[in-house]
Amino acid sequence: MFETTVAEDVLRVRRPGTRWLSTGWRGGEWTGDAAYNVSVPAGWTADVIDDYLAERLAHAGFADDGPALFTAVDLRHARGARLGPVEVVTTAGLSNPASLPLDPDGQDRALDPGAFSPGTVNVVVGTTRSLAPGALANLVAVAAETKAATLLETTGFTGTTTDAVVAAADPEGEPAPFSGSATPVGDAARACVRDSLLAALRARYGDRGPPPSVDDAEYGVVCDRRATVFRPELDAERGSEPGSERR
Repeated sequence: MFETTVAEDVLRVRRPGTRWLSTGWRGGEWTGDAAYNVSVPAGWTADVIDDYLAERLAHAGFADDGPALFTAVDLRHARGARLGPVEVVTTAGLSNPASLPLDPDGQDRALDPGAFSPGTVNVVVGTTRSLAPGALANLVAVAAETKAATLLETTGFTGTTTDAVVAAADPEGEPAPFSGSATPVGDAARACVRDSLLAALRARYGDRGPPPSVDDAEYGVVCDRRATVFRPELDAERGSEPGSERR
């Protein structure tokens, strides 16, 4: 699927004429030849991120325009996985974990994540299939769900404060209208995200493992607020239609 190259602390994930959908910097939809994951120093700030990115790409000798993600993780810890029509490349750092307790009462760790914090789980997932617009967007959701499930099982966190996903598809490939977990694309994506993330965590942390809790991490947040739950109101004129009384 991808040609992956690391130069000057920049990872280029390349495939000509690819459709990209990114949740990161310069996010949204792209059509082009490459996406990037850029390793930055801890505490990094940039007044004009586009200028900084252009300098980093030029220094690495990469000329293709495309979406970019940023991470404080050393790119020697990046890991990829392939299965069927899908390939994934992941970096994982957990110094800024995000926890989502089902019972937030009594939680006391809710730090301000406004400044860039080192860490980040960045996932680039691509398929050789030509995905429908909704299926490409859903591939982002599949990757994010799998990332959260894998991290929750292995670390107790659902992610970090700065995670991002780039999904990619080949517009010339075999058409695929859906990418859910029961489809060939979605099933392969779940396996690839899980396995590349586990490998990236092992590469980054080895035997010592990631921080055991938010309190043990340098940065992090706990979602310790409660929302107001409501039930949507029934249309008074349509509420008695057949099926309206179903539970």
